[in-house]
Amino acid sequence: MTSTVPALGTRTAEGSALQAVLLDMDGTLVDTEGFWWDVETEVFASLGHTLDDSWRHVVVGGPMTRSAGFLIEATGADITFAELSVLLNDGFEQRIGRDLPLMPGAARLLAELSAHEIPTALVSASHRRIIDRVLKTLGPQHFALTVAGDEVPRTKPHPDPYLAAAAGLGVDPARCAVVEDTATGVAAAETAGCHVVAVPSVAPITPAARRTVVASLEEVDLTFLRGLMTQMR
Repeated sequence: MTSTVPALGTRTAEGSALQAVLLDMDGTLVDTEGFWWDVETEVFASLGHTLDDSWRHVVVGGPMTRSAGFLIEATGADITFAELSVLLNDGFEQRIGRDLPLMPGAARLLAELSAHEIPTALVSASHRRIIDRVLKTLGPQHFALTVAGDEVPRTKPHPDPYLAAAAGLGVDPARCAVVEDTATGVAAAETAGCHVVAVPSVAPITPAARRTVVASLEEVDLTFLRGLMTQMR
């Protein structure tokens, strides 16, 4: 877990229950969920295996230990997890080096949170090397803290990454708004006790208690997040 700027503690706007915003990365801020599947398909093709498109929903949003482990078992490929992890990270880093599109509304939301000095953390199942590469596009100045999947004992769908982010910012998880795009990330945030805004990228997500589903980040701004927290207290 690495701070990109000093943590901002529990500072919050007057009259707002919102203490911090915790944001997923792939599929939430950057349009890269499809990139991972493309790289996985290419790597396994080089190993002589074709991936079934139905497996995409199994591996989306999860840690590499789960996705890579599943694909090795499903294909019977003669490769270790450690070897496959290197190939996938290398392939993904090359892919985002060519093009790294932001999700609609992402740049505006990050700028708004920064302008109002809302403590914000990037919380991803991706490894540190990938997060640091993506931060060059997102702008590290927008985040008080970043948490990578290879820096916590258990990553999503476990609550550890979001609990670590809240602790690092010095805030109460129950007063944090999390923005996620997959069921795996939503489960992690909800188990941590956070309020969740789901913006589904690959698979549908249904509304639930303490969970609001929107079609795009363009529907999400600071007023929306503050209102959400007030309504759900």
